[in-house]
Amino acid sequence: MQTPGSKRLKILFLCTGNSCRSQMAEGWARYLKSETIEAYSAGLEPRGLDPRAVAVMEEAKVDISKQRSKHVNELRGIRFDYVVTVCGHANEHCPFFPGAHATVHVRFDDPPKLAANATTEAEALAHYRRIRDEIKAFVEKLPGILFELKGSAQ
Repeated sequence: MQTPGSKRLKILFLCTGNSCRSQMAEGWARYLKSETIEAYSAGLEPRGLDPRAVAVMEEAKVDISKQRSKHVNELRGIRFDYVVTVCGHANEHCPFFPGAHATVHVRFDDPPKLAANATTEAEALAHYRRIRDEIKAFVEKLPGILFELKGSAQ
């Protein structure tokens, strides 16, 4: 666990497109845990920042509009303490990060995929809000939950 005066943990949130879930996780970590976590996000196949993700995070008073979708290779020079994959594809294809204490997987449903069958914008946004809130609940448990997840993955 972090102690006062100790360095912040560097955590990378990784998903396929770095458009929604990993962006939300980075935003929540910066908003809720900036004292203990230095948050990053990236994707294996960046697709650009999802406007609906930006909108629902703004509803929660978290501005991710200045974040950008980036390829994981852009962060190769950073030594992460933890890499958190937030989708199955990223978990299965996660590159090796030298120096990372652990890679842990926490699966969240894909809001764009869920919203694809929505008949109204309100229905589509409801999916994004649910995932936003699930990611917030996870980030609120950081960094302690990482130790638990690392232990259960062994």
